[in-house]
Amino acid sequence: MTTVVQYLLSGLAIGGIYALVALGFHIMWSSAKAVNFAHGDTLMIGGLLAVYLLAAGLPLGLASLVAILAGGLFGLVLERVAVRPFLGQQGSVGWMLTTIAVGIMVESFATIQTQGYARPLPSPGIASSVHILGAGVYPQELVIPLVALIAMFGLRALQRHTLVGRAMRAVAHNKNAAALMGINVNFVVAFSFALAGLLGAAAGVLVAPVVQASAAMGVLPGLKGFAVAIIGGITSAPGVVITGLVYGVMEKFVEGYISTAAREIIGFSLMILTLLVFPQGLFGKREVMKV
Repeated sequence: MTTVVQYLLSGLAIGGIYALVALGFHIMWSSAKAVNFAHGDTLMIGGLLAVYLLAAGLPLGLASLVAILAGGLFGLVLERVAVRPFLGQQGSVGWMLTTIAVGIMVESFATIQTQGYARPLPSPGIASSVHILGAGVYPQELVIPLVALIAMFGLRALQRHTLVGRAMRAVAHNKNAAALMGINVNFVVAFSFALAGLLGAAAGVLVAPVVQASAAMGVLPGLKGFAVAIIGGITSAPGVVITGLVYGVMEKFVEGYISTAAREIIGFSLMILTLLVFPQGLFGKREVMKV
C-alpha cells in the first residue's frame, strides 16, 4: 500500500508539470492554430533564471516571480519573430521550424552558461519530507498538481469574466469573425503565447527544487507535454490537465513495476493507440472547416 501511494503522489507531481506545459499548448493552439515548439525551454528559462537571480541576492519569491515573467516575455517575443510572420501564409508551417530552431539555440546558450552542470534551487518545499500513508513526499511535489488545477480553473475564469478572456474565446472560435467584430487578433495571439510562457516558466520554477535546474531540463517535459495535449484533446483545457496528471501517474507505476526504459515505450505506445481510436484526443472536439 505504501508503494502504491508513493507512486501515486510522485506521479501526480510530474503529471502536474506535464499538465502545465500541455495547458500552454492548449492556449496557443486555441488562439493561433500554431504552437511554440520551444515551449519546453520556458521551463529551463524559469528554473535556471530563478537559480541565478537567487545567487545574485534576490529573495526566492522575487527571483521566482522575475523568472516567471521572463518566461512570459520569451513567449511574447517568440510569437512576434518566429510565429506571426508565417500565420498569414496559407498552408505554411514555417513556425514549426523557426520555433524548433529558437529552442535549440536557447538550449545551446544555456549549456554554454552552465557548462552542462545542473544547479540546485533551494526551496522551503524540499527542506523536509512529509509522510502520507507511509509514503514520503516533499511538500513541493504536492504543490505542483494543485498549481496545475488552479491554472486550469484560473484560465476558465479569465475566459468567462474578463474582456481579454472573452476575446480569446472569440478568436479561438473564429479568427476572421473576431477581427470583423473589432477584436485585435494579433494582440490576442501574442497575449496567449505570453500566458503560455508564464505557465511554462512557472512549471520550471516549481520543479527545479526537486530535479535541479539544467539546460536540458525542459526537453522531455516539453515533448511529453505536447503528447499529453494531443492525447487529451488540445482544444480542451480540462482534458489536457486531467490527461497530464493521469499520464504522470501511469509513468511512475510503469517505472516502478517494470523499468525506466519501458516507461517511454509504454507511454508513447498508449499515445499512438489513443489517437488511432480518438483522432481528436480523449476530450477534444472535432473542428469543422467551412468553405
